[in-house]
Amino acid sequence: MKHSAVIASLLLASGVAACVSTTGPSNQNAVFNAHSGLNGSASERQVYYDHEFFTVNMMELSDAAAAKLAHNPGLNEIYAYADLEDPQPFNSIIDAIPGDGMNPLWERQQIVFNPGFTPRQFFSDDEVEAASEGANPEITLVDTHELYRCSVVAKPSAH
Repeated sequence: MKHSAVIASLLLASGVAACVSTTGPSNQNAVFNAHSGLNGSASERQVYYDHEFFTVNMMELSDAAAAKLAHNPGLNEIYAYADLEDPQPFNSIIDAIPGDGMNPLWERQQIVFNPGFTPRQFFSDDEVEAASEGANPEITLVDTHELYRCSVVAKPSAH
């Protein structure tokens, strides 16, 4: 069975639904709505990809599904300043979009500012990675081991 077919089978077996994208307005610091669960528009948020806003809809996978998929070599990263169920002080950053190596599976990396650095908005995964490197890194990236499913991202229409 091909790798993508195995992933699809695991997702279906674990009851994971596909994500939805939107080009409509969204609260740029959106949080999940606890009353509606983690599906649907409650999980819509604006994120940055290479200095541009995209609206995404993400759903956290169960621990069982995440454990089965954790060794997927094609995982994408979403860099967040807080747990995705909590208010975000800044917009999250994603490292891929359709046509640029996107896989529908995302692993959350927590951005933690190191002492002496003022928290700020990053606009691309390259900026995040650069800020985490060097002799005196601005941030530390913490692998949360949380996996999310998002099948599509959409660029909001130009105004």
